[in-house]
Amino acid sequence: QVQLVESGGGLVQAGGSLRLSCAASGSGFSVNDMGWYRQAPGKQRDLVAQISSGGSTNYADSVKGRFTISRDNAKNTVYLQMDSLKPEDTAVYYCRFSIRRRGYTSDYWGQGTQVTVSS
Repeated sequence: QVQLVESGGGLVQAGGSLRLSCAASGSGFSVNDMGWYRQAPGKQRDLVAQISSGGSTNYADSVKGRFTISRDNAKNTVYLQMDSLKPEDTAVYYCRFSIRRRGYTSDYWGQGTQVTVSS
């Protein structure tokens, strides 16, 4: 069994910073790409950033230059450093891992963490 556990959300003023973490626990698996998504009330879940197993990154235009995704393969953990936060960044943030286990590749999702940016 593989589980993803997120941490690091909270309330911050506009212009502030937060760092999200998401760690995978379990055994007998390997992680391919990792990503962060967000979903605001009444909106669809959108990609924020993703990072490949080789370290290549991709960002939504709305967060380029402000957010940084990174990973620690030894810890099966992905991070999202969020700087210069804006009220429009307010959403529930979810991590997603593409995990290979027992010959199959599947997507696993974290439970979500609330990020609220006040103006």
